[in-house]
Amino acid sequence: MPARYRDELVASCEGQLVATVSPDFKKCLAIYRFPEWEKIEEKLMSVPNVNGKVIQVQRMLLGNSHEVNMTAQGRILIPPSLREYAELQKQVTLVGVGKKFELWDAERWKQELEGWRQEVAAEGLPTEELASLQL
Repeated sequence: MPARYRDELVASCEGQLVATVSPDFKKCLAIYRFPEWEKIEEKLMSVPNVNGKVIQVQRMLLGNSHEVNMTAQGRILIPPSLREYAELQKQVTLVGVGKKFELWDAERWKQELEGWRQEVAAEGLPTEELASLQL
C-alpha cells in the first residue's frame, strides 16, 4: 500500500483488508477494508439466491474473498488464486475507487486506460449519468 494510505488503513481497520475478484469481473482485484467488506457480504447474502445469476455473483465475490493483513511496511500478500485470476505480474497498479481499491497488472491497466480513452473520444462521456457533475 502506498504510504499515503497506510495510516488511515491502520486507523480505520487495523490494516485488515479483504481481497476478491472485481465486482464487474474485469481482470483485476477489489480490495476492501474489512468493516466495509462485512457490509457488502451481508448485503450479498441477503439477496434471495433463487436466480442462478445471483448465485454466480455470490460464488465469485464471496467464494474468492480472502482476508489479507497489511504488514508494518504496508505490504499485503495476495493469494496465488487471486494473482492468477487477475494475471498479476511483477509490476502492479493500485487504484482508489470510492470505498475500495482495485489492483491491476500494470500493463493491463495501461491497456484499459487507453481503451477507455478511445471509447470516450469516439462516443463521448455518458452524459445522462454524468450530467449533474461539474468536472
